[in-house]
Amino acid sequence: MKLGFSPADEAFRAECAEWLQAEMTGEFADIRGIPNLCDAIPRRKEWEQRLGEAGWSCIGWPKEWGGRDATIAQQVIFAEEYARAGAPNRINHIGVELAGPTILAFGSEAQKARYLPEIAAGRQIWCQGYSEPNAGSDLANVKTKARLEDGEWVVNGQKVWTSLAHYSDMIFVVARSEEGSAGPKGLSFLLMDMDQPGIEVRPIRQINGEAEFNETFLTDARCAADAMLGAAGEGWKVAMALLAFERGVSTLGQQMQFRNELDAVIDAAKANGKAADPVIRQKIARAEIGLRLMRYGALRMLSGTDLAAIDGAALTYKIQWATWRRNLGELGMEVLGQAGEVASGDHYSWPTLPNLFLFSRSDTIYGGTNQIQRNLIAERGLGLPREPRGQA
Repeated sequence: MKLGFSPADEAFRAECAEWLQAEMTGEFADIRGIPNLCDAIPRRKEWEQRLGEAGWSCIGWPKEWGGRDATIAQQVIFAEEYARAGAPNRINHIGVELAGPTILAFGSEAQKARYLPEIAAGRQIWCQGYSEPNAGSDLANVKTKARLEDGEWVVNGQKVWTSLAHYSDMIFVVARSEEGSAGPKGLSFLLMDMDQPGIEVRPIRQINGEAEFNETFLTDARCAADAMLGAAGEGWKVAMALLAFERGVSTLGQQMQFRNELDAVIDAAKANGKAADPVIRQKIARAEIGLRLMRYGALRMLSGTDLAAIDGAALTYKIQWATWRRNLGELGMEVLGQAGEVASGDHYSWPTLPNLFLFSRSDTIYGGTNQIQRNLIAERGLGLPREPRGQA
């Protein structure tokens, strides 16, 4: 088994690393390493467009739609070097990693021509309209409704936890388009403009002081009849395909971000003398071991081929990294001590380690709770009997 990258891959690493380091020490040095997702949004939009201009925005896409036809290994390498350079978290992650690949898989040629160039160029920011107040882990319990009227879909309902909706241009919405349907049947997948009177966004303030998440209210919101991805009533199939992209290669490059966070913990421990504490040293060593295990696991999944889909071994990855990062946040606060618990002013912004501690509390919840992940591992990975479900 080959746990590594080919010489061609390493040449690609050198190319993207050189470009990223030049940008992060040059024109975009002011947004290098900023920890909070909602900071410097105008500059981050400029950064998205700079990535598009240079052909680095969506390297895994086909060249005809603004990508580089990069292999999965190359996509992971780029994500690693992106984090290593201190480049900011992508505010168009939803568009590039989720909406775009789903449009590539299910969209008509007209839909591809309409949406993909704008995403690739960084001019169109997307958000996700999945979760609802009663449809979180039970995503199929969607209540938002869509009806076809005069050549348009008219949508009414509420979405919640809509990341960066207040900065987004577009949203994809899972809505119930067949009256009387229940569960995964009768759903449709709609592509909608955010800038319209029928959509209201209300930010949700989080414990780290940010308002990344939002409530999104749709009141007679509209989109054209041809803005449906896939066929009417087949929205569940499209939605599940999109989640496969979410759990795919976009997660495998995040370990370099984790490397940066662990290094920040180590630097803080050295600076305040906590590195001499044998208990702290043991916890740091355990975190280092956990990070290396995640990397070797990712390399094993990539070894030997470009996978079309992440196999059963990857079912463990989400719970692995989410639990590891939550524990790292707790370690960071243990290293900082009481000094890490104080922020100045009402409109505060936490530095890296307190922000890591606060935000990582959500890691074991969003994208499938740890409890849901254990069910997936048992039922899909190990083939154990399904957990008893109540009658619909």
